[in-house]
Amino acid sequence: ALLSATGAHAQHPALQKAGDLQYVCGGIGIDESTAMRAAMKDYPLSLLFATQSGDYLAKIQVVIEGEKGAQVGQFEAQGPVCLVRLDAGRYTVKASAEGGKTIEHSVEVVPAGTPGKSLDYRF
Repeated sequence: ALLSATGAHAQHPALQKAGDLQYVCGGIGIDESTAMRAAMKDYPLSLLFATQSGDYLAKIQVVIEGEKGAQVGQFEAQGPVCLVRLDAGRYTVKASAEGGKTIEHSVEVVPAGTPGKSLDYRF
């Protein structure tokens, strides 16, 4: 099973597919936010979107590229927290907010069973 029970009854949203990656975005409301944070340990990559002052953001355009610049997948984050399932390797993750600002982070995703990476985007 991809989604493990965390003891919390709040479910995080369903896993979605974009290209070669699987992802789930959410974190709106305290229950969903708690469920998403609890699930972070089950995913190799977590993305967090907020303003400089700490307000959560949604509707962020995300593009994930592999080592040679090949696009792995793209999606619109429907919530401030996205959990992404990717194969181990190096990736560039570009996030664009409404208004055109784009932030780019490079990340090395490690194999399953090791702690995942978390990328913080502040617009």
